[in-house]
Amino acid sequence: MSNGCICCTLRDDLLKEVRQLAEQNRFDYLLIESTGISEPMPVAATFSFIDDSGATLSDVARLDTMVTVVDGEKFLEDYFSHEDLRDRELQLDQDDQRNIADLLIDQIEFANVLLVNKTDRMTPLEVEQLQAILKSLNPDATVIPIERGRVSPRAILATGAFNEELAAESAGWLKELQGVSHAPESEEYGIASFVYRARRPFHPERLNAALDQGWQKVLRAKGMMWLASKNDIIGVYSQAGNCVGVEPLHRWYAASPKEDWPEDEATLNALGKDWHPEFGDRMQEVVFIGAGMDQSAIEDALNRCLLSDQEMVDGPVAWAAYRDPFGRWEEEET
Repeated sequence: MSNGCICCTLRDDLLKEVRQLAEQNRFDYLLIESTGISEPMPVAATFSFIDDSGATLSDVARLDTMVTVVDGEKFLEDYFSHEDLRDRELQLDQDDQRNIADLLIDQIEFANVLLVNKTDRMTPLEVEQLQAILKSLNPDATVIPIERGRVSPRAILATGAFNEELAAESAGWLKELQGVSHAPESEEYGIASFVYRARRPFHPERLNAALDQGWQKVLRAKGMMWLASKNDIIGVYSQAGNCVGVEPLHRWYAASPKEDWPEDEATLNALGKDWHPEFGDRMQEVVFIGAGMDQSAIEDALNRCLLSDQEMVDGPVAWAAYRDPFGRWEEEET
């Protein structure tokens, strides 16, 4: 195939080549090794991509297993680095500004199988601790320690593990948000999680200062944030290692016309349970997963970012005038 990205420029090539291989009826299984800087979700989506002729990879092949190989020796060092792909000259092009930690978390959270390589360069305790960390980040994945890339084909081929509907819900932070208990064995290594919730907005300057200070020993954090200065738009907070970001998603339902609300009964019932008479669905709801993190310190720091009683009385018109270091937000199209 020509050089390029499997989920964009190579889609047509991949469809063509896989179809030709399938028509030969000589092969039982096809293993595709993508580049180490690829994001797994777009690669998986390639199988349901429909080309101009109406053809799709799923006509001739089934996506069976998503596998991620983890560099066990350097994983935590890479995960907590502040580097991006450009720092290591690994970027796709000059516009590729992805950081290492976000790429690693994408590859881990979407995998069915996590192969922890180079365990021969680690102590048994280090291997066990890293396995526990990976299970906290993706509870559904099978974690297998290996040496020198050697693994039984049965562990990664024809497992039937991939499920498109469940794949996007495999992340540990999402399961915690849904109330699914984390793996109890992770507690042995000080790995824990909690969900921070509040029904007041954050003051943008105080929140920005708190995020600049950072949270010690947090592995992963993600969830919804309500900023007073952006009262109508959901902010999505995401932290992987030391890389932190807050980005817009879309409007809160309380700030949206009823015709834009979901129509399915389950979602509407869930929305009704959390509905506040004054603020609607606006809230803070962020999952934190960490190893030895101080939950009380994190909660206290976030509580200090919430608006005071007097600031709440001032109302949204006053909030909109707050100095806001997060810049202008344009909601995502949904």
